[in-house]
Amino acid sequence: MGLLAAGDKAPAFALPDQDGNKVSLKDFAGRQVVIYFYPRDDTPGCTKEACPFNDNLHAFAKAKVPVLGISADGAEKHQKFRAKYGLTFPP
Repeated sequence: MGLLAAGDKAPAFALPDQDGNKVSLKDFAGRQVVIYFYPRDDTPGCTKEACPFNDNLHAFAKAKVPVLGISADGAEKHQKFRAKYGLTFPP
């Protein structure tokens, strides 16, 4: 599979969230969703990317658009990252 561009449809996926629960793209079928990818929790670049999404969650919620962050880190690191920065969406 090649690189995706803004607006491209994402490929099907099912991944564990910060609590170990399975999240699948098909759970959001028929809806728009923001998906962003980052290399590691709690790095300067990833934090700079995640915090503005969190700061604007009200606008995303008003538009009924969930925000999902995806990285290779495990649940424990995701939980610590969320707690440290007060993130309220699933990184």
